[in-house]
Formats: sequence, C-alpha cells, structure tokens
Amino acid sequence: MITQGNIVDIANRRIYKGEIHVTNGKITNIIEKDHDVETFIIPGFVDAHIHIESSMLVPSEFARLAVLHGTVATVSDPHEIANVLGKAGVEFMIENGQKVPFKFNFGAPSCVPATSFESAGAVINANDIKELLAKPEIKYLAEMMNYPGVLFDDEEVMKKIAWAKHFDKPVDGHAPGLRGDDISKYIAAGISTDHECFTHDEALEKLQKGMKVIIREGSAAKNFEALIPLLDAHYEHMMFCSDDKHPDDLLVSHINELCARAVAKGNDVFKVLQVACVNPVKHYKLDVGQLQIDDVADFAVLEDLTTFKVVETYINGIRVASNGTSHIDSVPFEILNNFNTSPKNVVDFQVKATKSKIRVIEALDGELVTNELILDSLAKDGNLVSNTSEDILKMTVVNRYQNDAPAMAFIKNFGLKEGAIASSVGHDSHNIIAVGVSDEAICKAVNLLIANKGGICAVSDTTEKVVSLPVAGIMSAKTGWEIGQEYAELDKLAKEMGSTLRAPYMTLSFMALLVIPSLKLSDKGLFNGTTFEFTSLEV
Repeated sequence: MITQGNIVDIANRRIYKGEIHVTNGKITNIIEKDHDVETFIIPGFVDAHIHIESSMLVPSEFARLAVLHGTVATVSDPHEIANVLGKAGVEFMIENGQKVPFKFNFGAPSCVPATSFESAGAVINANDIKELLAKPEIKYLAEMMNYPGVLFDDEEVMKKIAWAKHFDKPVDGHAPGLRGDDISKYIAAGISTDHECFTHDEALEKLQKGMKVIIREGSAAKNFEALIPLLDAHYEHMMFCSDDKHPDDLLVSHINELCARAVAKGNDVFKVLQVACVNPVKHYKLDVGQLQIDDVADFAVLEDLTTFKVVETYINGIRVASNGTSHIDSVPFEILNNFNTSPKNVVDFQVKATKSKIRVIEALDGELVTNELILDSLAKDGNLVSNTSEDILKMTVVNRYQNDAPAMAFIKNFGLKEGAIASSVGHDSHNIIAVGVSDEAICKAVNLLIANKGGICAVSDTTEKVVSLPVAGIMSAKTGWEIGQEYAELDKLAKEMGSTLRAPYMTLSFMALLVIPSLKLSDKGLFNGTTFEFTSLEV
C-alpha cells in the first residue's frame, strides 16, 4: 500500500511532499517525492485519558466512531464498569476492544469503590491490582482519585502504587485543586499525570513540579480555554483528553477538534501535534506508530492543518475510516449487568422539614466541582419540596445494588420547570441519580430506570422517554449512531423541560462524585468533598 500526501514530520518540524509505503501493517519506506496530492499525513490522534463507558458505548462501538476523527488509540480507565462488575468488567472491556482494529490501552482501576462513603457493586483491592497490572493489556495504574489516601500514606493505596512501580507502569493522577506541599507529596509518591486542573495557576504549579498535565475537554468538564495558554511553553509535558465524551459529541469530533482550536489560537502546529499524537505514546509506552520507518502504520490523512478534518484513518495499515464512513464492523458481545433494587414509592422521597435553611449543591456548567450554598428551604405539608421559582430542585441518589432508602439533597442550576430527569450513570458507583420538580416525578423517573435495569430518562406530565443502557447499566447494546441520536433527543427534551445546562445528563452523572469538591450526594447521604465527611441537609 502506498499513501501520498504532505507528510508531517513532527520530530524534525518539517512538512514535505512524499509517499508512505506499507507492507504487512508496517511502514517499510517513506520517500520524499513531488506529487499533486494536497492532503496532510500525520500520526494518529491519541485520547490520553478517557472512560469509554461514558460514551454509553461498548469499546467496539466507540472505535467505530472515534476512527472517523483520526483517533487510533485511547488511554482508557475502565473504572466505571469496574465499580459495577469488578475485574470481570475490566476483562469485558479488554475482550470487546480486542475484537476490532483499534488500540485501546486500559488501566487498572485504582479506586473501586472510589470512596468508602458510597455503595458500589464491587471492590478491587491491592491483590487484584497486582493481577491486573501483570497483564500486558493493562498499561498503567489508573487515576488515583483517593488523594487523601496518598497524603496520609494509606496502606492499601500505597500497595497499589507500589505494584505499578514493580511492573514499571505509570500511575495516573486525579487531584483537583491540590496545591503546595500536598501536591508535592502526591507527585513524590510516583504519580505522574493530572487531568483535573481547572485553573492556569494550578496546572502551571503541577508542570513546574514535574507532573504531566492533560488538557481535558469533555462533554461536561471543559478546561481547554483555561489551560491552552500553557501549551506553547510546556508542550513537551502536556496531552489532550476527553475524560468523558457523550455519544452525540463523539459523532461530531474528537481530539482533532482540540487541535483545530489550539492552532486557531496561534499555537505552533508541530507543538500541538506533539501534544495530540506523540506525548501519550511516549508516556504510556504504547504500541502506536509515530509515522517513522519500521513503525506500525497508524496514521490519519487530513484535508488541512487548520480544520483538521479527517479524510482517512489507518491502524496497523488497515484503512478503518474514509470520507466520513467507518470501515469497522459491529461485533457480537455478551450483556453483563448488576442491578438489584426494587421499585420505589413516592413516600420514599419525602423529607421532613425541621429547619428553615438547607445546604444546596450549586452545579456549575462545564465543571465537575460544585459549590455549597446555604439557602431558604421550601416546605409543603411538613415536607421539604423543590422550589422551581428559585431553581432549587430536589435530588436523590438510590442504591441500585440493594434495597436501601434513597438519599436526598437539593441542587441549584438544573433549571427544570417540570418533571424529572434520571440516570444510572452516576460516577463512580453508578447508583441511580435523579433531579426533579416533585417527589412524584422523581419517583416515576427512578422506577423507569429500575424497570430498564439502567439508562437515562426524562419524564413529565405528558412525556416519558428512556434510553436503555443494559450493559452494566451504563452502556448501550446499540450502535454509536443509534445511541447518539437517541441521546441527542433526550438531551433536547431535558432542555425543553427547562434545563439550562449544556449537558444536563453529563452534569447530573457527576453530582455523586465525592472526590470532587465541594458538595455532592452519595447513596448514603450528603457529602462534603473538601473535608471528606458527611454533612447535614438542614442547617
């Protein structure tokens, strides 16, 4: 196979007309040769940190969409499915990903459950981490979300990090807002990356202390604008990632969009491409070609270096996408799940009013962090209720692994004027999470997901819509195109019901993520993510 175009040599910072010769999946020669082809050939894009499960697609279906945008590989943390199914979930992701020509590089989930303050479906301990890291398919120890455990030398946490060092595999970080002596100790423990920086100064401090910073731009958390000014001076130590990417967004673009935006801001194209294509391969020691002789033939053909629109994508010399068409076929797979709770009653969501003030979670559009507000409560018949005029809505997290009483809280900025929305994608334990204008609507939405054994839904007085997610209660059994369309319709319905958030379901899914400050809700109660302890609803 011979592919012609303008070859982008990132290492030597030059672009020249030439052709790439590929035999048996490897680049056997690169010849500088004049021709009339105006496309550009680059190494394939790598998403340096993503949870495939958040696309609501199994790996094989994710791959079918990702290759449309020139992505040839991901660095994937399977801790979403691991929190539901344990090691069996990780093995499912590996096996399903191996059925298609795409380079998934999975990590060993370091925090299952994410904390001891929530109910998950499984536990992965240090011995399990040892077994996983021994597998050649496992490339790293996935994000160490339990940063307090690192700072206080928790025995189990330190054992997990020690096993990563034993197998000479990198350790990913997760330390939002950690600064000063605390981040110094976190890095000294052997943790090499962070994708949770949300301010310029935070990222700069971590870079200066030797950490690699991954610029995240996902469907909910968007840190590109804050961090991109650092790329010019620190491009050798930065990468791009999605973290969480919903299917409707994946239909449109992937890492290629971040490259286009970075170049549009005046960044040097070679530096941008090193961040997008080279640095993840080097850091994680990936078997991904870099457009050099004797490399495996993993590359993308682009229309230009401004829009980064992809014409073709090749993995191991196989053309996996061309002109907007994916050449990866769907593959059969077994559906696994863990859903063991019974339907709820409206009375289960009632909260007796005893004080005039309540703690309220303030959701921030495009951020995973939240604020804690102290606001006036609204009571009816002695019970706390949603206050739609002030956009203070009732929220619940329901344990999906066993029958327990729902945990209740209130949240601001979802904007719903009617009905409720709910999801069994609730990071990281993936219990049912719902927000609504009334106990009746919340109960209806929760029961709809219980009946489907997982999914996302919206209910109102006149409408009831659900996207079923039968694979572990977090992924679909359908194609990316189908689930992308269904999700887009549900997202539209939530906004028609009043939500003002850009991605209401993605934002909702993070409102139970206790390791991100400052106020969140687990199935066990309202939680202060700054002090790492439960707190009261009423004040």
